Amino acid sequence: MAKSNQKLLLSLLYVIIIFSWMPIESHCAKKPIGVARKEDIPFIKCQVCQKLSSQLHKQVQAKQAEITPKKISEYEIIEIAENVCNLKKQEANWIFKIDIVEEGDKLKLVEQDSEVQCNSECKTIERACQEVLGYSDTDVAEYLYKKKPQLNPFIDFVCKDLTEACSSKPPPVPKAKSPGEPFVPKSAKETEMEKLMKSMEGMPRAPGMKMYSKEDLMNQKFGDDNDDEDDDETNMPFKLLPLGK
Repeated sequence: MAKSNQKLLLSLLYVIIIFSWMPIESHCAKKPIGVARKEDIPFIKCQVCQKLSSQLHKQVQAKQAEITPKKISEYEIIEIAENVCNLKKQEANWIFKIDIVEEGDKLKLVEQDSEVQCNSECKTIERACQEVLGYSDTDVAEYLYKKKPQLNPFIDFVCKDLTEACSSKPPPVPKAKSPGEPFVPKSAKETEMEKLMKSMEGMPRAPGMKMYSKEDLMNQKFGDDNDDEDDDETNMPFKLLPLGK
């Protein structure tokens, strides 16, 4: 228990250091909240299926290499499948590097070198991923566990046999469709902070204490708006409060 608490405290200290490096305006400025454009999903559904299948295959192999000589369990594969379409989980970090690009009457998913400031396009890919995989995550995990397929046969299984996401060609994109936002990369500090916050999920912490999300930290949402007794602490980059407060 002492080691776990020490690890948590070191992680919290690291978060504080990261925030101390970031420009002051980044703490106060509110970023626009991205909303998935559901109308775009039919144009990218097959491509999203192919990429999520590739990620599942890659991440399962990476996990197996990490724990060798122990054999990866079906439960561990299910956990990856459950998280691969959830932007709050590390397994979905691949989504942050995908840009939706207009090419004539098509939308194309283009992988970038850096992660994006997540707005509507990022949320659209997440939503498409969730719609494709749906309740099939356990079926996909079972197939990976039992069959141990190569990449291409696995993509065909997920996108043609299981979900039918690629069973037909996507419709042409209407000419009147409004373009998506430009790809704006995250700073290295933001990427590192988000990675750390995700890695801290599920870690044990002191009883009755609350862990704030990245968005709360960025917007300084540390407590009730009417709580005046903590005014002298509102500039702290990271803060823990008893849940009962």
